[in-house]
Amino acid sequence: MINKKVEYRDLGQIQYQEAWDLQVSLFEEIKEIKLRNRETPENDQKITPNYLLLCEHNPVYTIGKSGFQENLLLNNDQLKKQGIEFYRINRGGDITFHGPGQITGYPIFDLANFKTDIIVYLRTLEEAIMMVLEEFGISGGRVEGLTGVWVDWDKPESARKICAMGIHMSRWATMHGFGLNVSTDLSYFGHIIPCGIADKTVTSIEKEVGPVKMEDVKKLCVEKISRAFGAEIIIPVHP
Repeated sequence: MINKKVEYRDLGQIQYQEAWDLQVSLFEEIKEIKLRNRETPENDQKITPNYLLLCEHNPVYTIGKSGFQENLLLNNDQLKKQGIEFYRINRGGDITFHGPGQITGYPIFDLANFKTDIIVYLRTLEEAIMMVLEEFGISGGRVEGLTGVWVDWDKPESARKICAMGIHMSRWATMHGFGLNVSTDLSYFGHIIPCGIADKTVTSIEKEVGPVKMEDVKKLCVEKISRAFGAEIIIPVHP
């Protein structure tokens, strides 16, 4: 049974661990339903839900399972002094920063509801972010061999990453996602080698075109992700 409805939740500014715990609970919910469905007659099977969480985090560095610790240029005392958290997590990719002024997006999808192809999933997510950037007159694109969305992607000497991506997948369920720099304090990236790429810099929407409203960018993220995936966004009403 295919379900293209996606429940959207705006988490506001939230500590990384709290968002991580929520992600894991929703991710495990999807996997549990899929496991039960394997032992259930087709007519009695449950549809799997999909979720989209958007938030801003308190300052935090996260490093993926294949990342290198030496790409973090601060020690524990320096992290503590600057009030920056650090997590090693189970997504792909190397080290990145999340913080205020950045939209961190967590699509928790069952790809069986869309297309069971991880490369197609990543390219579709990138395409959605490119459509968001286009609304602000920014031409975003891909750098060959690298994930994420870049500005001046066709000029190796000046290519700048504006949106990082890294995901984890199990049983075709996804978690983690993207970090789109809107008005992020880019100085935080000076304490890491972002995504383990030493010869490229980072940028933000604000740096490229001037101030924009965070709420406007969030709305566009929801709209463009919905369009790119052919999904129907559902906003739950809580009493």
